[in-house]
Amino acid sequence: MIPRWRQILIKMFIVPQRYILGIMGLLAMCNAYTMRVCLNLAVTQMVNNTKDGEFHSDPDACPDESEILTNSTIYYKPHAIFDWSESTQGLILSGFYYGYAITHIPGGYLAERYGGKWTLGLGLLSTAIFTLLTPIVVKAGGAIALFILRVLQGMGEGTTMPALMIVLARWVPPHERARQGAVVFGGAQIGNIFGSFMSGFLMAGDGDWANVFYFFGCFGILWFLFWSVLCYSTPNTHPFISPEELKYLNETVTSSDVGGVRNPVPWKAIVRSVPVWALLFAAIGHDWGYYTMVTDLPKYMTDVLKFNIATTGTLTAMPYLAMWFSAFFLGWLCDLFVKKGWHSIKMGRIIHTTIAATGPAICIILASYAGCDRFAAVAYFVASMALMGGFYSGMKVNALDLAPNYAGSLTAMINGTSTISGIITPYLIGLLTPDSTLVQWRLAFWVCFAVLVGTNVIYCIWADGKQQWWDDVRQYGYPADWSHGPLKMAEVDKEKNKQKEAQGTSL
Repeated sequence: MIPRWRQILIKMFIVPQRYILGIMGLLAMCNAYTMRVCLNLAVTQMVNNTKDGEFHSDPDACPDESEILTNSTIYYKPHAIFDWSESTQGLILSGFYYGYAITHIPGGYLAERYGGKWTLGLGLLSTAIFTLLTPIVVKAGGAIALFILRVLQGMGEGTTMPALMIVLARWVPPHERARQGAVVFGGAQIGNIFGSFMSGFLMAGDGDWANVFYFFGCFGILWFLFWSVLCYSTPNTHPFISPEELKYLNETVTSSDVGGVRNPVPWKAIVRSVPVWALLFAAIGHDWGYYTMVTDLPKYMTDVLKFNIATTGTLTAMPYLAMWFSAFFLGWLCDLFVKKGWHSIKMGRIIHTTIAATGPAICIILASYAGCDRFAAVAYFVASMALMGGFYSGMKVNALDLAPNYAGSLTAMINGTSTISGIITPYLIGLLTPDSTLVQWRLAFWVCFAVLVGTNVIYCIWADGKQQWWDDVRQYGYPADWSHGPLKMAEVDKEKNKQKEAQGTSL
């Protein structure tokens, strides 16, 4: 018998709870990315990289949009109080990803053991608090203090992806994963759009860059309050889910609860799994291209194409808006084709991952050769990110296909390792573009092209779309050539007992 108060709450929520979870997951990603990218635009107004009487010696330099050159003096940004080199800025921008990589595997473990609700929620709450503290910390301690704070922010956000993946694995039926994945992970693009636009708006004119961090820190805390009330780790622990939806999810979702004794994470099998390695290479390639765009596109717009900060904020948001729309469309298209039997899940993942890798690789090269044709360059960047939208219905949800029972740990491993791209790219681009010239940036884009295309070839050859045997040994058993020990808890205990008995006999 359902208590009266639960019956009232169930009637209040007409929308199925898995869709409410999807919306809050979308906002979680939005929240995470606004706090991640707000520094990318703010740093252009924090650093005073101009000097009296100095002109840019780049023969390919674009004319300044605002035409602020007068009497051989370049206008100083009113709140640019730091004198950081390009390589120092690159190191600061990469600091987030050092912390982000550290907490992925612990985050996946905590989410699988205790549920994703609080693992995700508390992680993002800590990032929001650190975001609020950013102006105070950087003014007191400079570049070193900001780098340390960005590492701490990354540590808080490192739990986001594995925890969210675990929640989705226990809430979303297999035939809804591409569409729901596109909705939830598309929140990253909303975060990039909202973060870029609002940052440009808050810093337009004489706006202080500190306002950016205050605004998005408060936004993160507000999200946490709603998440705490509305969302739960599993359907079976949700207090006001309808009996009909609960029955449907328990019948259709491969991993809908955490009840019972869990087997240890099958790391021995995971690290020997060829589809997992294919997924890892694809993730490294995607992140290289994505972080190049997210972290350094504002600098390219400002330093090379010479847009003012308000225009940069708006134009930087446009590619992510295109990616958001395309992610929805491609996610719907992938689910439709799989449902109709026009291609397998594996082929769908390969097709959409290829769209998301080779398309952007070509477009960013075309953008670099567009030179100072601002319209063409922006159009290529928009097309690049639109094509990258296939990533969500491609390799991003592939972890759910391969290992629904260990999606958190697998995602933690993949995402944590691929974060090396976020660590390398900002600093490498800082080294490759010491003068921020068009030719220097073109070389950085060619490196990005090579990584995107090369890793995609590996994924196309070795990817898979089926649940792997090691994710459910009880159902699939061991391969005939497996010789690396047991994966199931009962077998592990049995093996330990045998070893103890053997040791006792030898004594």
